[in-house]
Amino acid sequence: MSTTALLSFTFVALLTVVTPGLETLLVLRTALLVGRRAAMGVVVGSTLGCLVWATAGLVGLTALLQASELAYDIVRWLGAAYLIYLGAKALWTSRRPVEMDEPAPVPSVRAAVRVGLLTNLLNPKPGVFYISLLPQFLPVGQPAWGAVLVAIHLGIGLLWFPILITAAGRARAFLLRQRVLLDRLSASALIAFGLKTAADAR
Repeated sequence: MSTTALLSFTFVALLTVVTPGLETLLVLRTALLVGRRAAMGVVVGSTLGCLVWATAGLVGLTALLQASELAYDIVRWLGAAYLIYLGAKALWTSRRPVEMDEPAPVPSVRAAVRVGLLTNLLNPKPGVFYISLLPQFLPVGQPAWGAVLVAIHLGIGLLWFPILITAAGRARAFLLRQRVLLDRLSASALIAFGLKTAADAR
């Protein structure tokens, strides 16, 4: 594989990771309202979800998402329902008045990992991303390079999100004074992502 192709893929992967999206929203929301450990749990879960999609892409399973509109829509609707559920649950929880010095409920790291994993697995776009992007950079007859490209993409995420979580942690003390507003805004954003996912065309 040429150095140019490798650097080009790294640049594209960097752009996909740092561009704000659903994963960034989940990580920031968790970092601001819960804490660093739970936010890292979301990152780990999301990374595992990407790894599943990448593996499926390398063996050709995600081709089903492109070949079958029904398969794509099933995953898309499940993902939309899950996001709307997360947002509605957070909005319901935010109804209760919260004192400024009252600690936020802390879910287990396992629960945070599960949220990151399910959110990613129930989103068909990572699968389409891997099956449409990787072949453009893979050398002909050298499929082993696929694992290297996947590792680069996941590695960038594992480097970027801890930086984002650390930055959010510095602002957390101030933002927690507006915790209810922040909770409701981020919960509404989750619901909006869910509705957008449901409405997105193939």
